[in-house]
Amino acid sequence: MGLFDGILGNASETEAQAIQLELSQLLAPGEEVRKAYSVIRDLLVFTTKRLILIDKQGVTGKKREYLSVPYRNIERYSTETTGHFDLDAELKIWVRGMAEPIIKTFRVDKNIYDVSRTLSEFTL
Repeated sequence: MGLFDGILGNASETEAQAIQLELSQLLAPGEEVRKAYSVIRDLLVFTTKRLILIDKQGVTGKKREYLSVPYRNIERYSTETTGHFDLDAELKIWVRGMAEPIIKTFRVDKNIYDVSRTLSEFTL
């Protein structure tokens, strides 16, 4: 179900070891990937030191933007679940120095709770 969850916009947990290998050039010495979630083509990666948001761009997804956010710079976050008519769930993350929050949209709130719990685990 991981592939279908990703296509539908549901967050699906991705194997941390695979992401560790993929990001080996970006990670600091001793930094380890603890959890990773894919949402459509994008990734939210929780390491021992920071949150890495990976935005895959273009038709093939080969072009990528890596946004590195140290946990100490996350000021607050909110989780908005789905409703009867609003079928999108949102995770908003406010980062020190940025005027607008980072917004990640999920099609259902099935796994947004897992992502929010992981964010709490690393920031609190």
